[in-house]
Amino acid sequence: MTLTIEAAGATTHRHWPPLSEDWLAVWLGGLSIAFVLAGVRPALPAFVWTSAADLTHTVFGPRNLASVLVAGAVLGILASAGVLLLKESFARFVVGFPVLYALTCVALLIAGNTTISAWGFEYVIFAFLIGLTISNSVGVPSWLNGAVRTEYYIKIGMVILGASILFGDLLQAGLLGIAQALLVVTAVWFVCFKLARRLRVDDEFATMLAAAVSICGVSAAIAACGAIQGDRKKLSYVTSLVLLVAAPMMVIMPHIVRTFGIPDVVGGAWLGGTLDTSASVVAAGEMISDSARDVGVVVKLSQNVLIGVAAFLLTIWWTVKDRSAIRQRSGARVIWERFPKFVLGFIAASFVLSFLIDQAQVAETKGLLTGLRTLWFALAFTSIGLETRFADLVTAQGGRPALAFLGGQAFNVLWTLLLAYVLFGGMFFDVPAFD
Repeated sequence: MTLTIEAAGATTHRHWPPLSEDWLAVWLGGLSIAFVLAGVRPALPAFVWTSAADLTHTVFGPRNLASVLVAGAVLGILASAGVLLLKESFARFVVGFPVLYALTCVALLIAGNTTISAWGFEYVIFAFLIGLTISNSVGVPSWLNGAVRTEYYIKIGMVILGASILFGDLLQAGLLGIAQALLVVTAVWFVCFKLARRLRVDDEFATMLAAAVSICGVSAAIAACGAIQGDRKKLSYVTSLVLLVAAPMMVIMPHIVRTFGIPDVVGGAWLGGTLDTSASVVAAGEMISDSARDVGVVVKLSQNVLIGVAAFLLTIWWTVKDRSAIRQRSGARVIWERFPKFVLGFIAASFVLSFLIDQAQVAETKGLLTGLRTLWFALAFTSIGLETRFADLVTAQGGRPALAFLGGQAFNVLWTLLLAYVLFGGMFFDVPAFD
């Protein structure tokens, strides 16, 4: 983009930097939140069903099908506008997006069954598995590849996620939840990173693996990749590992809590510190009790807030580590250039809805914003599956990154359980009440 300025007979051309995917995600996510707060509140499609009658009359009813089409059109228009602004292949995107959206709706429909959801299996798993099945069987056709944009979708969803991470929610767990989040993130990140390096995994890979294990899975890996300007193929590898390991953890961990008589509040804090998404924490927590679910969600919220802090610190560390970049340009400028801008959108959304918007309006719009975020994330997880091949997971650096991830996750499970007992077990502090 060029701006022409005429003054005193002279013409000056000022070149604006090209629009990045990060800033585009901030604008699209921010506009989505602004429109909802301003009163633009379309009915999102419902995918919850119990019986065949529910499918016929509710999910496949004319009104809900219309909502499915409208939601797809809105997401498609927003996403395609971004593709145009990024000056990428608009035609390929428009051809592939309806099919990607249809696959995503199938995943949401499967996860919407009440029996399946009660067992803790959420849309994330089915979206990933559908994409994974296609990529490892018939392969992904080139016309569909144009719409497979994992980071793009998840960055928009991350900005909207900020509207759900309210500072007031963190106060419910007080210092205990924040203390666990800090202790988990710092210790697990360090152990996973050191383990990866000992296994001769490169620094870039090790950083993304450590962020994914220690903070909150895919979202943290995206933020870390942006902070260090990492390889997107490595990011796809890390996100695939996260999803493959998350599925059995969601089912096994609640059974461990019940089998070994772990107190509900301790079990919830354990789930919140180890499972990678708030949705999976809710699903797993409900398999134990309401109190386990509630403490787990608050602990997870405390951990999610650290995404922005972690991205900032990783940006500084990676910039200092890259001494050649510092010698060529000022350190502050390099830090700003490397910082993942969508994290700023996440923080801004959280701040605005926490302090500048009436809380009654926040509560009124929470369901719609959560639904929009879910649709963007579901598109992202379907894309991750489509980008993943089992052979790549086994052969990448001799399988050492996968081994580092599993080792880091094992430490995470044990360390977080210990912290949950110390902080929430009543040994040293009063057990917080979650009604």
